[in-house]
Amino acid sequence: MALRRRSARRGLVSDPLTRMLAAAAVLTTGGVVGGELARVWRRGDAPLPSETSDVVAAAGTATRQTVEVAVEGYRGGTLRENALLNLLVSFNVAWLVVRVSTHTIRRRGTFGPFRNAIFGRTHIHHFVPGIALALLAGGGAIVSRNEAIEPFLAVPFGIGAALTLDESALLLRLDDVYWTEEGILSVQISLASLALVSATALATRVLRRGERQVLESAS
Repeated sequence: MALRRRSARRGLVSDPLTRMLAAAAVLTTGGVVGGELARVWRRGDAPLPSETSDVVAAAGTATRQTVEVAVEGYRGGTLRENALLNLLVSFNVAWLVVRVSTHTIRRRGTFGPFRNAIFGRTHIHHFVPGIALALLAGGGAIVSRNEAIEPFLAVPFGIGAALTLDESALLLRLDDVYWTEEGILSVQISLASLALVSATALATRVLRRGERQVLESAS
């Protein structure tokens, strides 16, 4: 049984589709950050590496302006845009944290403040607080008449969605198949990758608006 489990884990890790999707997620996220830094460095106040001997200071200036671009772009966004961005970012961060923490808990028993939740003889899976978070945040957004809180409610909703979808195999099969081939790890990474691509497209739009606010007003 133990040998079968190890073999299943190796199969999941070595699956070409899983590795391709994970690489795409990393590349798209790094691409938008690196690409925006390069654009701001080229168009902003920081001298290019070929024009200065203090590249570190120039990089610091470009990084500071890139942060300003992101902040101004976010401030200039609509409530719907900012809520969607908050949802996508919180989903991806929560999904990554829960994957790392569950893997570490399985090997070491604890991961900082995270550990298996046991109530009596029942193991409380993380889809339980996930569903609760999503329902409370979604219900709050529906009931409230104040649209200004929707970007804030999008954060717990994204976290709840990540916690729930991460155990979608368990919910579908009504069996604890989290660490087996039936755990549909590829589907989970696909969902995370799609969310990252969507976040990249939205973040690019936000950053372009921020560029107009920061860079064009300074020139």
